[in-house]
Amino acid sequence: MLKGMDPRLPPDLLFLLARMGHGDDLAIVDANHPAEAVAASTVTGELVRLPGLTADSVLEAVLTLFPLDDFTEDPVRFMQVVGKPDERPEAVQAMERVARRAGYVGAFHTLERFAFYAAARSSFAVVQCGEQRLYGNVLIRMGALAPD
Repeated sequence: MLKGMDPRLPPDLLFLLARMGHGDDLAIVDANHPAEAVAASTVTGELVRLPGLTADSVLEAVLTLFPLDDFTEDPVRFMQVVGKPDERPEAVQAMERVARRAGYVGAFHTLERFAFYAAARSSFAVVQCGEQRLYGNVLIRMGALAPD
């Protein structure tokens, strides 16, 4: 047991995050997402499953360790609602609040469903949670840490 470590971050997820670098994307996806198929095409081919957690809970835990990229305009991207690209579902609103609490001040971006799948396939890896609210999917891009 590690002191001060968020218990929502299991060892396989910690190892995955530790291997990521500046500019790498992580896909956090809901229970409905075709995560196995998408993960097979990622950089690592890895899928981490966290079935008991919501998307915003996973995002909150990850952002305790994960610096968001501040060199790009779209380090946080959500899947658009099919046929309603301006709609912000409950799961997306919850993740936006988490990102703001973690210090993110930029704009949130969305990707059409199939564009999101394509972007997730080119990500570093996929984390599938037990989120049952629709559109509980987000891509986050890792930033760089400045020297102390």
